[in-house]
Amino acid sequence: MKSRLFVLSTLLVLQLFFNEAFPQDAKNEKFGQGVDLFTSGSFDKALNQWIDLYNTGYRSAELEYNIGNVYFKLNNIPGAILFYERAHLLKPADEDVNYNLQIARTLIVDRFEEIPELFFVRWFKFVSLSLSTNTWASISIVTFVLCLLFLSLYFYSSKYKLKVLGFWFALLLLLVSLSSLAFSATSRQMVHNSHKAIIFSPQISGKSSPDNSGTDLFILHEGTKVTTGEKVGDWYEIRLSDGNKGWIPTESMQII
Repeated sequence: MKSRLFVLSTLLVLQLFFNEAFPQDAKNEKFGQGVDLFTSGSFDKALNQWIDLYNTGYRSAELEYNIGNVYFKLNNIPGAILFYERAHLLKPADEDVNYNLQIARTLIVDRFEEIPELFFVRWFKFVSLSLSTNTWASISIVTFVLCLLFLSLYFYSSKYKLKVLGFWFALLLLLVSLSSLAFSATSRQMVHNSHKAIIFSPQISGKSSPDNSGTDLFILHEGTKVTTGEKVGDWYEIRLSDGNKGWIPTESMQII
């Protein structure tokens, strides 16, 4: 019985990986129509098709990457960067997404020296985004169930070797389950609440307070990526990659 449960659980995990590797989103008719319009040079119509699809709640790296491409073709650099960043969150290792994102970034005005993240923080975020939130959560549940099975082997088996085997496998699976749960939570936080935004105003001043009477601290241009903080009324406190902080109107940016 236990071996059968193990096989079924393993098949469930493999199915989850298969679904990640071969998404059905690309077969969506509306997405395909947008591809046909894009390849024929009807960029405005392709954008309308894909944005309509995006507004229904449909999400995939392929869709957001192609929206970024059509914005780039229309010379809307902030829009291109916004959707390349969104695609990057879903497929951080995708070479096309990363290449096009870097190309788009070279076309913006602002250049700030970034404070580098610690290597293990970058690694943890990268691994978290390598699979979807639901996939990490499913792996966590499956490995936890397997952990309980091996734990029962440890408690109820009369054979010493089986007890030792059950204990160590249960411990290993518990660690995998907890790690997957942490990856799932991090992935969800980064994708759905990234606290990152792209400036869409051609030029905007960062203020010392959340009102127009505040002192101008710095000037930002469209396409710049910022980190959002506290929100007061129609103003967001933002932090730049070099560590500087200020306040800008909510309408001047879009959340990634």
